[in-house]
Parts: sequence; C-alpha cells; structure tokens
Amino acid sequence: MLTQIINGKILTPQGWLKDGSVILRDSKILEVTNCDLAVIGAELVDAKGMCVVPGGVEMHVHGGGGRDFQEGTEEAFQVAVAAHAKHGTTSIFPTLSSSTMPMIEAAVETCNKLMEDKNSPILGLHLEGPYLNPSKAGAQVPEWVKNPDPNEYIPIVEKAPCLARWDAAPELPGALQFGKFCAEKGILPSIAHTAAEHSDVRAAYEAGYTHVTHFYNAMPGFHNKQGYKYEGTVESVYLIDDMTIECIADGIHVPPTILRMAYKIKGVERMALISDALAVAAAPPDAQAFDPRVIIEDGVCKLADRTALAGSIATTDRLIRTMVQEAEVPLEDAVRMASETPAHIMGVHDRKGALARGKDADILILDDKLKVRCVWQMGRIIENTLF
Repeated sequence: MLTQIINGKILTPQGWLKDGSVILRDSKILEVTNCDLAVIGAELVDAKGMCVVPGGVEMHVHGGGGRDFQEGTEEAFQVAVAAHAKHGTTSIFPTLSSSTMPMIEAAVETCNKLMEDKNSPILGLHLEGPYLNPSKAGAQVPEWVKNPDPNEYIPIVEKAPCLARWDAAPELPGALQFGKFCAEKGILPSIAHTAAEHSDVRAAYEAGYTHVTHFYNAMPGFHNKQGYKYEGTVESVYLIDDMTIECIADGIHVPPTILRMAYKIKGVERMALISDALAVAAAPPDAQAFDPRVIIEDGVCKLADRTALAGSIATTDRLIRTMVQEAEVPLEDAVRMASETPAHIMGVHDRKGALARGKDADILILDDKLKVRCVWQMGRIIENTLF
C-alpha cells in the first residue's frame, strides 16, 4: 500500500521541510521529498499545514491504559502499549521497577514472545532495579531492593534476548562487575537510584554505564558534609561529556527551568525525554496504580505518605509540550529528544527516530497546540482525528 502525506511542515534530519511530502510503502518510509505532486496510485493524506514528525521512542515507561508491565501478561503489555501509541509513542521499551525474580521472568517470557512479531512496537525490555541504593529507593518496593547478585542476573540475561537495558546504583558491592557484564552482552547499563559521587560515577562510566536514569530524580546534587562541599551525581554526570541522560519531562518531576538547563548543558544528542509513566497514564478515570501504596495528586503519582514521587501520568505528546511551552525549547529539538536521541541511546536508530528513506514508517502529525492528530506505527494508522 502506498501513502503520501502532503501539505505539512516535515521535520527531517536536516531540518524543517515545507511544501514537500512523505511517501510510505507498507511499513517503511519510501521517500521524503521536497515535491508535493501527487504520486500515482498513492492514497493522499492532507496534513493541513500541521507538523509531520517522527514517532516517539519511549525508553522508560512502566504502564498505561490501566495496566502495568509488572503484571507480566500479554494482555497487560498490549493494553499499555496501545494506550501510549494514541499519544505518539510508536516504539516502546516496557519497564519494570524493582521486582521479584519470578515477576522478571514472567515479563521476559512475554516480551520475548511479543517481539517475535517484527512489526511490534516493543523493542526490548528495561529493568529498573532491583539493584538500587536503599537510601535513594524512592517509590521502589523497599523489600525488593538488593545488591547485584550474579547468581540471579546471569541466568536472567541468558533467558532474555529481549533485555535491552538494566539499571543499577554503581556504588553498590558488585555493581561495576554487573555493569561490565551487561555491556558485554549488549545490554545498556544505566545509573539509577544512587548516592554516587564523582569517583563512583567515573568508575561506572569506565565500566560501561554510559546512561543515567531519570536525571535529577533519586540522586544527589551538590551537597555539604561536615562543612565541606561535595559534587553529587548530577554534577558528576555533567562533567562526563559523552554520558547521556533522560529526564521526566512532565514539568513536575523536574522543573521546566532545570529541564532547560539540562538541555543547554547536555544538548539534544545526549538528552532524551521519558514519561516514567505508571498504569494510570492514558487510562480511564477509575484506573489505579499497580502498587497499592501509590496515589494520584496534583497531576503526578506519589506514595500515599507523600514522601516520594512515584512516576508520572505523562505521555509522549505531553513531554514535547512541556519542553516547548514551559522549558522554551525549540519544537524540533523537543521532538528529536523524544525520538531520535532515545533511538540512538537504545541502538535502534538504524530504523527508528527520524523521517528518512528506509526508516520504519513511525510518524506523527501535531497541530499548533502540539496535540496528536494522527499516528502511523509501522505504516499503519492507529489514531486519526484529521478527518
């Protein structure tokens, strides 16, 4: 099937293209051209002057549509993925917060199976824990947080071709060995829920931890100890130019001013936008978080005792709006941080994250308020309010 998107402002890797078109054939982008003359045999889609941009690549998301990936079932995975797709997430890395080994095994089995479909938007599994610092556990279930254990993680990795990323606090005993093991297996190790200072972060980077989980959240910044000043994880990460970061861009987990600062320091190529969304994102009003300790208040998920934030209710479109409308970042950069940059970080940029010939046909149309009006996932329309 041939489709041609015309009359839109198209974001290409080279910048904005006006009066051009995007031509799709089945699941792939056949061409992005500066010509908008109708192609014979193509179904025309009029973008009505709106923005045509690459679909979102969500590299840290726990659930949506009322379902959580910790449930480990195919139904839960499919409902959550579909809920986020309507809001612009065309590729996704389902994320488990700290879990028991049986829960991880169930999610691995489900993810392995769903990824057998080469058109699946699921690109790999992300494990956020359980190898985290208890003092920075936040909303993680404290009973499930522990030190890295090769007797646990090696068998999991051997059974999990789907595993794409695994987070840990690098200062824990055995964490550097864990990071090296993951990196050698092609799994991205990421610094998370940590009290790491500069020496810890530098050692982690050298061991393979090239990425940082929800930057600024669950990690220290500049602080005092007995009257002396110490850099925190935040400053240490800024000092390592090639280390990439992800930020929860809901405007609550990280204030817009700090989102803008991270963008100015790290740049588009090293800063990705994530939702860190829980089951209550893109969900019916009566939906509940998977963790019974979690409530929704002031547009964000919190522990009921209000001691910690516990994830967001955001979606890809909201991340882009926050960066543009509140952090005052150019639209093209906000979109790239939600698509191209995470695709690079997760090693899927050969087929995801940009509108270019040969890439997967994952495409969004955004109106002037940055609301999603149409979504193609692998060339198939899954949301359409254009007509």
